[in-house]
Parts: sequence; C-alpha cells; structure tokens
Amino acid sequence: MIGTPGGRPDELSSAAVVADRFDRITWRDTYEQSAGLRELAGDLGARHDGAADLLTDVFLAAYQVRPKLRAAAAMDPTRLVNHEIVAGLLESPGFAELHRETAGDPYAAAMAVLAQGAALRGMLEGSREAQERAEQADEAERARQDAEEAADASADEEAAGPDGPQASDGPDEGAESGAGPERDPGAARRAAEAARDAAAQALAAASPGVRAAARAASARAAAAVREEAALMRAWGVGAGELERMPFERRARLAERLRTGRLAQWAELIGRFRQMAAGERARKVENTAGELIGVTLGDDLSRVIPSELANLGLPGLRAVFAARYAAGELMLYDSQGEQTTGRGAIIACVDTSHSMYVAGPGGVTREAWSKACALALLDQARRAGRDFVGILFSSADRLRVFRFPAGEPAGIDRTLDFAESFLGGGTSYQAPLTRAGALLEEEFNDAARSRGDIVLITDDECGVTEEWTRGWNEAKQRLGFRLFGVAVGAPRAAGSGSVLEALCDNLRSIEDLTEVQGAADLFRVI
Repeated sequence: MIGTPGGRPDELSSAAVVADRFDRITWRDTYEQSAGLRELAGDLGARHDGAADLLTDVFLAAYQVRPKLRAAAAMDPTRLVNHEIVAGLLESPGFAELHRETAGDPYAAAMAVLAQGAALRGMLEGSREAQERAEQADEAERARQDAEEAADASADEEAAGPDGPQASDGPDEGAESGAGPERDPGAARRAAEAARDAAAQALAAASPGVRAAARAASARAAAAVREEAALMRAWGVGAGELERMPFERRARLAERLRTGRLAQWAELIGRFRQMAAGERARKVENTAGELIGVTLGDDLSRVIPSELANLGLPGLRAVFAARYAAGELMLYDSQGEQTTGRGAIIACVDTSHSMYVAGPGGVTREAWSKACALALLDQARRAGRDFVGILFSSADRLRVFRFPAGEPAGIDRTLDFAESFLGGGTSYQAPLTRAGALLEEEFNDAARSRGDIVLITDDECGVTEEWTRGWNEAKQRLGFRLFGVAVGAPRAAGSGSVLEALCDNLRSIEDLTEVQGAADLFRVI
C-alpha cells in the first residue's frame, strides 16, 4: 500500500471485515428487506457516526463462511472502535456456535445482528471516549498532512527564484507574525503523535469492557438463532425450504411461531417428531413367518425364481409384464405377514372446549393431540400416503385439512391446521362419517384401500345403532382400521365405552408430558 511521508496510507478502510462486492450486495439486499435492521441502524446512527459500518461488519462476520478481520493499521482511525468490537465478537467462545447457524444464511445473519443490537449500543456507549479521541487523532493527522503540504509548496516557491511567482506588494503576514502551529510541520507532527497516543490509550482502556460485552452478546445471539432454528425444525420446516423463502415471509413465519400457543407447543411437537421418526422403520405389524406355499400377486420382492427367469428370455418379457400388471405373478406365500395400511392416514382431532384444559407441565390436551397429528402427517409423507386432518367438536362443527401425498404440505396450511380450534361439544359420528367418505372416495378414484383413521378425543359420546351398522359395513368393504387415543380422560377408554367398541386399537394417555405412550401407534400405521 502506497503511503505518505508521515506513514499514513493513502487509502484506509472503514470496514473491519474484508468483503467482496457480492458480500456487500447481500448485505444491501438484506438491509433493504429487514425493517428491523433499518430501525436499528437509525437508532444507533443518531448517536454514533460509525454505526452503519459496524452493522455491516457484524452481519458479514456472521454471514461469511470464513470471515477475515482487516489489520488495524489499514483501518480509518475513526473506525478502530468498530474494529475492536468486531474483533471481540470473532474471538468470543460463543461466536463459533453462532456461526454454525448463520454462515451462508442472510436471514440468520441478520437475526444475529438484531439479537446483538442492545449489546452493540452498550459497547458504542462504553467506547465513546475512545471514539472521540480517535476522531481528534484523525483531525490532527489531517492537520499534519496539510502543514507538510504547505511547507513543501513554500519550499518549491523559494526554489523557483526570480523566475517564480512575483512577490506581493503588501506585507507578508506570515513573515511578520511567524508561522502558527497549523503551518509548522514539526508542531503538527508532534500534535498528531500525541493525539494518536491518546486515542490508543483510550481504546486500550475500553477494550476489556468491549471484549466482555462481545462475549455475552455472541452467546445471547447464538442462543436466539439456535432457538429459532430448533423452532423451525420442530414444525418441520427444512433448511431447503427456508433458503427459498423470501426474507419478509420468513420473518413473519418466525414471529408467528415465537408467539402464542404455537411457541408453547414447539418442544412437545419436536419430541413427537423424534419419537415417530424412531418408529418409522417398523412398518409391519408382525414379522414374516414361515413359507407355506405359493400365491399370486404383484410383490416383486417375493417373486419365485422361475418367474424371474422369464425376464432373461426376450420372447417372454411381455408375458411377465402382462402377468405383473394383472397381479398374477407366482409369489412365495408366508404365514404371519401383515403389511401396514396403504390408503390415507386420517387424524380426527377433538377440539371441544374440554380439550383446552391444561394438564401437568402446562400441556393442554389440544397441544398433545395436535402434536400427535402432526407426527402422523410426517408418517404419511414419508410413506407416500395422503394425510387428512379433521378437526371436530359438535355435530355441526367440522374442518377438514387435506395434504395430498404428491404435493408439498406447506407450512402455512400446517400452522392453520394446528392453530384452529372449534370449541363446543363432542360428536363422533360427524368426523368418522367424513373420514369414511374420504377413504371411499380414495378407493373409488385410486383403488387404494387399507387406510388408517386415528380418533383423538378426551370425551365419551353416544352413536346410533343405524350409524354403527353403516360404519361397520364401510370398514369391512374398505378394509380400514380405526385407532383410538383417549387423551387425559380415562373414562373415555373405560370398559364398555363407545370409544372402546368402535376402535380396533385403543390407548389411554393420562400423562400429557409423555410422548412414548403413542409409540406403538407409529409402529403399526
């Protein structure tokens, strides 16, 4: 870097973090999209001239994969406080944890800046004297440059002699009064050195407080970013979906998840998803038994060798394809094998007034049932099955949320399903009738049977004999199963209850803080 005679570089940077133009474009785009960043910049900028540069540096440090701090000697003196703050953040123990969540993610990096906003304000206030001294040193350095340039110009004029510019007819004020300090290179140099020393001492005095505040700030920011990432994961929002999501929409989603009932459910939903994922591999009710003969079908995993041999003969490949399409391939048959359902998974969730009751740990029956239903949604999507969520209460209150297997679930629709609450009484017939109709529709349209219905409720209610006869006929015709979950209400699962009579498999959940009570449900669905 080319320097002046005094050793000051011609070009000093106001940026503490080395960045290319693409990084700066990312910052500008993010800044324009984030009202929070603009508000923070206005607040800090009203009292501190270098606040805009500091926010840029803090963002880039979080965003870049390998952030590089510029040498202090290459910094504009008025930005050395910023340099000290960013250095403290980069060196703090919590920064590595923070950086794992923010690197390459503009939204997460912006969130890290906002999470450190109060700490940045405190660090700037605590470094005010150092900043003032730095500005005085910068002014003194500029005065030194001006004095040396003036002295050089005067020497050039004297060297020009008679051929140079003609002397003025008036008196030489400088000669009569003597050169002032601002015109004396030596005095200006000494003043600049003294100002630099004072600035360095002030910055050194402020440094311990800055480093301590930086450690606390990075730890808090890491916790905030980690909490939001966990919140997104708990609700099934993947990293790829977040990367494609526009900034403002992602910000609104995060705000929606952080507030209200959804924030209280996140931990329970996360535990349900983990438990269900652990059970997902077990997709049969019973292990395969002994071979008992040969049957016909289209399961290629059980085709007998003589059938497979036909694939080796070009003339018989068309015959194999026709037999496969007709489901007439010869297969090994075994006793004890029973695959899980292939049709839709339908969760009928009771949202009557009593479901709003909170149990141990503040967990409501609604929260437990919605968390279970969302885990069933995961189960359906992993298995390539349709999912339907039916919220019900009284006979005339019903909401249906459909999630076809071939379409993205969509976080907004998922949250609408989770947040909706109908209130009122309890009726089994309305939701089960609708669930049966949906499975029949699926059977007629796609010839898929063996669906699974999960009825989650905390209450007991009656059903008519006529309805029961129709229900049993539909079950036999379509081959679906009904699982019942009595949440926080043992009387709904008691001996001789309607729920017990209706369900093929019934469990009672009294401890709403425990998710393992539903584990076997995910093993057989």
